[in-house]
Amino acid sequence: MTPTPAPSPSPAARTIVEVLDRIDPARLDAHLAALVGVVSRDPRHPGHEKAIAYLDEQLRKIDGLRVERQQATAAGVPLTNLIATIDPPGGAPKDGWVLLAAHYDSTANRTPGWRPALDPAPGADDNGTGTASLLELARVLAAERATLRQRIVIAFFDGEELFFKGAAAYLVTLPKPYPVAAVVNLDMVGQNPLADRLDLIWYTQGSAALRDRVLAANDRYATGIRPLNAQFAGDATTILDAAPFGLAGIPAVALVERYGEDDATYTANPGFHTVNDDIAHLTNKRLWLKATKLTLAVALELARTR
Repeated sequence: MTPTPAPSPSPAARTIVEVLDRIDPARLDAHLAALVGVVSRDPRHPGHEKAIAYLDEQLRKIDGLRVERQQATAAGVPLTNLIATIDPPGGAPKDGWVLLAAHYDSTANRTPGWRPALDPAPGADDNGTGTASLLELARVLAAERATLRQRIVIAFFDGEELFFKGAAAYLVTLPKPYPVAAVVNLDMVGQNPLADRLDLIWYTQGSAALRDRVLAANDRYATGIRPLNAQFAGDATTILDAAPFGLAGIPAVALVERYGEDDATYTANPGFHTVNDDIAHLTNKRLWLKATKLTLAVALELARTR
């Protein structure tokens, strides 16, 4: 009997797999080193402005991006969001936009005696990893502009450590009905010595279909996150930039190394919110790359359809 050949991937899936391979781990490392190198990205620290300048410079090097700054405040603290937009060749549809988000601010408020305006807050894992991923995704997605049918917004949010103030400030600028159809948030994806595990946080039943798409994409493109645990978040106690969008009814998910108690596939990140959240304490750059690839795969699936 002649064996039945395995089905070949569809052209669209094959193309997405090829695009995933364009993510450059060396660029991720370089971006992370630059972000940590400003000493602190707390909005009260001088390093914060250096981080904004680096992000702005890197984004403006990429053809096909429109880069804007959005100013906000939280308890009198100035905040700056950087918003990079990629529009399809025919211009942006009125709805169906895809929003990729990460916060770039950092904190070390679990370090005794820490002074936000003076002391280091390297924030390598939280959230240098997600921020560096977005910079690389901006480069790769801008090169795919001709294949897009939806607008992609790449948002570098400030003030997440002040209870997602930057994300909330951006949300209120959107017209209603909201033009954003999906939000994927990356936050802390480089620390886990035990497994290539991520939690997939999702908000309200309106986010269930997006949750399922991310789970399916992890299998379809063999990104290799195991386990990928879907965790429901019903309120704003999950301090993630996906929260204000999801709770406003916009489909929103967040990829994060762990949100909850430790288990057999995760041990606590000892550097979380301390001066020790540095590059030397990242334990799983493989997981970081996988999270970046999964975000890219989902973004392309969504942005290539109407």
